[in-house]
Amino acid sequence: MSLPDPVPDATFPTGVAHRVHHLEVMGTVVTIDLYTDPSAPEPAVESLLNAACRSLVDADEVFSTWKADSPMSRLRRGELTLEAAPPEIAEVLDACRDARRLSDGWFDPWAMPGGVDPTGLVKGWAAQRALGRLAAPFVTGAIVNAAGDIACRGGLGTQPFRFGIVDPFAPRQLLCVVRGTAALATSGTYERGLHLIDPHSGGAVDRLASASVSGPDLGLADALATAVAVAGVEGLDLVEALDGFEALVVTPEGTRHRTAGFPVEPH
Repeated sequence: MSLPDPVPDATFPTGVAHRVHHLEVMGTVVTIDLYTDPSAPEPAVESLLNAACRSLVDADEVFSTWKADSPMSRLRRGELTLEAAPPEIAEVLDACRDARRLSDGWFDPWAMPGGVDPTGLVKGWAAQRALGRLAAPFVTGAIVNAAGDIACRGGLGTQPFRFGIVDPFAPRQLLCVVRGTAALATSGTYERGLHLIDPHSGGAVDRLASASVSGPDLGLADALATAVAVAGVEGLDLVEALDGFEALVVTPEGTRHRTAGFPVEPH
């Protein structure tokens, strides 16, 4: 994954309190930025952060394919039926079926080695669910950044959040800045190497250096970013056809392509 980071405005709005919390979970670090009215009671703010963190830990305990005793691992080995599994698994697998249909099969957890593997969607789903735990009248903005896959609501004062997408060929530089999206996910090969599997052929592919998808929901954006990274530039047409979702890709040669509405800021 690339690492989009919040890009602060030149001036921080007055009358806003900012809390940052880091949580090691799902094999990575999730960062939660919470912006509130300064008069918000501290116990109430702590309660929101605890609820968001608990939902992320719960998701890891249910879906981890690295933990042999997780319900997802047991389901993959045939030791647990879907009916007996936690209901979150059925919810996520239903979302995976939708993503497989919308991506014309370029995202397909059932075609992965070792059995069904919803990893390409579940991190975004978990971050989106954690964001839902951060709703309260005193909250003016919130960001859940799961290793570069971002779900957010609100903004900095009257300004929407801005995020930078990392240049896959210069990871300490930004490729571009996007604004006004509720979710942003990036997939590619430059950081983790040749790990993307083409569900049609079963082989590993590196058709794109990176693929970023913006939209209203991080779970689906996460899955679509994987699908586009696997499909290549042609995958942009899949996203173009979906209401509310946009995409930007970088080829191995460094060429950039994007859908018409991708919310990139002009230079």
